[in-house]
Amino acid sequence: MSLKYAVLAALLEGEASGYELSKIFDVSLANFWPATPQQLYRELERLAQDGLIEARVVQQERRPNKRLFTLTETGRRELGAFAAEPPRRPAALRDEFMIKIQAMDGADPGTTRELVEERLSWARGKLARYERVRERLLSGRTEEEHLREADRIGPYLTLMGGIALETENVRWCERVLVILGRRAPLS
Repeated sequence: MSLKYAVLAALLEGEASGYELSKIFDVSLANFWPATPQQLYRELERLAQDGLIEARVVQQERRPNKRLFTLTETGRRELGAFAAEPPRRPAALRDEFMIKIQAMDGADPGTTRELVEERLSWARGKLARYERVRERLLSGRTEEEHLREADRIGPYLTLMGGIALETENVRWCERVLVILGRRAPLS
């Protein structure tokens, strides 16, 4: 899959600037489809050229003019067709950190512990961000009310997946730290 469909899906939320889209990616899509701002801007240009999105310029007084992007009807149809297709292959995890853990037996145990503690900190930070997004999405409703009444539940369902993943990352890191602690040489 290309970045194209992730950008189109993000625009289902409504009109957004490139900057706003990069924030959407940081908060809700980066866990499963990361993109740099430069990649996003290049993709926005391609999507506009292909007629899948359109841009309008908003004049600003003290800042450079900004472009706001929206889905076209063609973009909505293409995104709908994409969403209806089964994935081409199962998800594959590519994580440099896991290679380091696989090779840890030859490394300094203190360094390995620091790497796991750093990953634990990242996971906890992501969980905290996800919980803030969750509260914003729910806006005073229960989860069941939101899932029953919201116009769109896709963002909440993907958020649930991110929360589950980071919760498991926290649990795994905590377990690894216990194991490493038990293996520490006695001085």
